[in-house]
Amino acid sequence: MTSLNAVTSLKGIGKAAAKQLEQLGIVTIHDLVMTFPYRHDDFRLTDLIETPHNERVTVEGRVESEPSVLFLGRNKSRLQVRLLAGNHLVKAVFFNQHYLKDRLSPGMTVTVTGKWDRGRQLINVSNFKEGPKVEQLDFEPVYSLKGVMHQKTFRRYMRLALDESAGQHEESLPQVLRDAYRLAGIDRALEMIHFPSNLQDVKQARRRFVYEELLLFQLKMMGIKKARKEAEHGVAIQYNLELVKNFISSLPFELTGAQKRVVNELCAELKSNTRMNRLLQGDVGSGKTVVAAVVLYAAITAGYQGALMAPTEILAEQHAVSLAEWLEPHGVTVAFLAGSTKPKARKQLLENLVTGEIDLLIGTHALIQPNVIFKNPGLVITDEQHRFGVEQRRVLRDKGLNPDVLFMTATPIPRTLAITAFGEMDVSVLDELPAGRKLIETHWLKEDSLSPVLKKMESELLAGRQAYVICPLIEESDKLDVQNAVDVHGQLSTYFEGRYTVGLMHGRLPADVKDDIMRAFGAGEIDILVSTTVVEVGVNVPNATFMLIYDATRFGLAQLHQLRGRVGRGAEQSYCILLADPKTEEGKERMQTMTETNDGFLLAEKDLELRGAGDFFGKKQSGLPEFKVADLVHDYRALETARKDAEILLESSNFWTDDEYRILKQHLEKSGALNGERID
Repeated sequence: MTSLNAVTSLKGIGKAAAKQLEQLGIVTIHDLVMTFPYRHDDFRLTDLIETPHNERVTVEGRVESEPSVLFLGRNKSRLQVRLLAGNHLVKAVFFNQHYLKDRLSPGMTVTVTGKWDRGRQLINVSNFKEGPKVEQLDFEPVYSLKGVMHQKTFRRYMRLALDESAGQHEESLPQVLRDAYRLAGIDRALEMIHFPSNLQDVKQARRRFVYEELLLFQLKMMGIKKARKEAEHGVAIQYNLELVKNFISSLPFELTGAQKRVVNELCAELKSNTRMNRLLQGDVGSGKTVVAAVVLYAAITAGYQGALMAPTEILAEQHAVSLAEWLEPHGVTVAFLAGSTKPKARKQLLENLVTGEIDLLIGTHALIQPNVIFKNPGLVITDEQHRFGVEQRRVLRDKGLNPDVLFMTATPIPRTLAITAFGEMDVSVLDELPAGRKLIETHWLKEDSLSPVLKKMESELLAGRQAYVICPLIEESDKLDVQNAVDVHGQLSTYFEGRYTVGLMHGRLPADVKDDIMRAFGAGEIDILVSTTVVEVGVNVPNATFMLIYDATRFGLAQLHQLRGRVGRGAEQSYCILLADPKTEEGKERMQTMTETNDGFLLAEKDLELRGAGDFFGKKQSGLPEFKVADLVHDYRALETARKDAEILLESSNFWTDDEYRILKQHLEKSGALNGERID
């Protein structure tokens, strides 16, 4: 029997069961055996003498008392009975299981699993079985099921499937890799992950499947990268080195070591005849725009045009002002295009672009419209690239004969996520702040400490500075007891009435209204801006030195850091106040971490560790794959190993010719990676 047969070929699985399995994405025997448990419950008998408080325990004991039931209200109850487990007389407590009273009697033997309260000598029972522990597995797999499918039934089907398909599963990992890392073969690994005999079985099986999953993914990513480099021959941009050096010398500040390193990386890639496909990530204030200016100027000295696309008009306009200030004295013609550009000006701009009179075009998604035609584009830059869809980025990239492409982001991304979400790109990192930049003082205060916070805010306002106030919600919610922007705006307007102007910004406002509010704040016409998280990344208001964030525990560390980066952009000392009453140890740790460091990469790693990969990018993950077994936080070493192995394999002639790599090659071909297609 082949593992590709339908599950109905297994004895005991009829049409009804097959339909239930289909809801889980299981159609064939192979689908079934490759559905892995998400955890293994440990049912080994526990010696309570050695067990710490709050640990999960399994004990076998004799009932020593009549069960007693206390009803705690509607559909709630607490049943208690005394058990003699070895030499320990303990209390076993069952919540909302009063019906067990008739099944428990003094003298009978039972096996219970639950959380051990050492101080009260009590077990809060989560699993109960009459009789001694004889048939139950020591390590019982638990699967992610839905509908009416039960764990016990699913395990029975799994046993049938493994027995029937033994020896039928294709081995994707060649012997050389299995030997190198002492990995179990496919049949042994499947048996160990579904029906382990001991804890070591679970670890060995997981190690094999984690590596296999990450290797297959990295082969796809490396395959895409290799295919693109071979297929997309770029243009070797022979820029004028002396002019570029003169431009850097003319800047009113010294480049940081990190900026110099990244500029050298990018300029070397401009000169190569392979097409640049690079991600530049830099922390808030690390100077990505200056790096962009240098490489854009380099391309322009070679007779090419440049383009820079930003997600919002105000951010694009800000880039246009900065780049024009730096580049126009060197003879570069800079133009700005947005949805608000008047028809007559737009018509003239498009004519100048196609004739080559414009060297650098900066704008919003208006740049990707069909009638925006460049004469000779050499370098295309997308700022805050995650704010654009894949298709939008592709359209801009395709405006010309294979221009070099640079994506920029101010969101520090942990290395493990950068490897997975942007694995087909080269990555450059700005990990150094400009000299003289003052670190933002960050303080965590309880939510009843608002009075001194407002006094500190007022002292900054008296000095002629401005302030941001961030709220998690726009309006009051019945479901969440957190501050909302509308109410806070009203409260602060009353508190500062006649003294300071308070503005309000949130996501429901039209884009042009939001832009007007941000321009007014940038011009100093608004003293305090109350906002949700729509405050734009990269928007530069150097006079804003104070930020108050309500209900700070509602945000992840990475998001708090991005918000904090709206201040500290000028020469004056800036402050960020986190108002929060965290209820969990994790919440307290996040607040404490924010007060201890301004390093965005360190915070991003901590955020990943605390919240996991699934929450790092938010619900709509930016190209982050769903892994069945691998965990990007805990398996980062396996990820690094798989990446290196994938690179070696793709460069090896044996990989393309030897039969032992056949299954890996098939996965690669099916993925479309060899055609340069993106795998999400």
